[in-house]
Amino acid sequence: MKRSLLVLLLIGLVGCSSTPTTKDETQNWSAQKIYTEAKSTLDAGNYEKAIKLFETLEARYPYGSYAQQAQLEVAYAYYKDNESVSAVAACDRFIKLHPNNPNVDYAYYLKGLSNFTEDQSLFARIADQDMTERDPRSASNSFDSFHELTTRFPDSKYTPDALARMKYLVNALAWHEVHVAEYYYKRGAYIAATNRAQYALTHYPQAPANELGLAIMVRSYDAMGTKELRDDTLRILQKNFPTSKYVNGDFKPKKPWWRFWEL
Repeated sequence: MKRSLLVLLLIGLVGCSSTPTTKDETQNWSAQKIYTEAKSTLDAGNYEKAIKLFETLEARYPYGSYAQQAQLEVAYAYYKDNESVSAVAACDRFIKLHPNNPNVDYAYYLKGLSNFTEDQSLFARIADQDMTERDPRSASNSFDSFHELTTRFPDSKYTPDALARMKYLVNALAWHEVHVAEYYYKRGAYIAATNRAQYALTHYPQAPANELGLAIMVRSYDAMGTKELRDDTLRILQKNFPTSKYVNGDFKPKKPWWRFWEL
């Protein structure tokens, strides 16, 4: 029995020793060669391999311009590979390590893009999903990154696109709050409804969604019997949205005025 066990162990050792070792083809490559190959691989759309090459470059040659550029390129590779969380983390790392790098504006822009892509369906899904289940965190983080870019680097070539995306994000975030307010209103949670609509008005004052938000507030105040707040809010609605479809005529409390509303 002991002899059999010994034979099995020897066979196992021979088998292990005969297993070929995978050779790293980049073992003797210079930093420039690794970078060139990684960039070529990235341009070819092989993002996973490109990420490995960029990370190898940084690990093997942690100092110098190639290492810094590799940190930025790997963030872009993660972004193209739809790995938004990793892309954002890579951008944050680059910004922290190289705040004065000439390309740091691009890092902010790429960070904003990564979060923007993560939450780009926020606006499109309003009609298809219960908005109370949506987390607008990515949209908010995207806005913050673009805002920092446009504030710190107003002359950056990425600023015009960032400003356009910020406008979209403001509207999306406002619609999120307003649709949550509508959700609460339909369930009779009138205080919660007015609070969420008021939040949208305060934080996104120019957003088109505020027309509906004000309408929800008017109806919520009316349902709670707070006529003074109802009338004040209605005047604000009429002043800011004089042609609003939600106010199609004079407000007369004694009549079923809510029929004029199309919530």
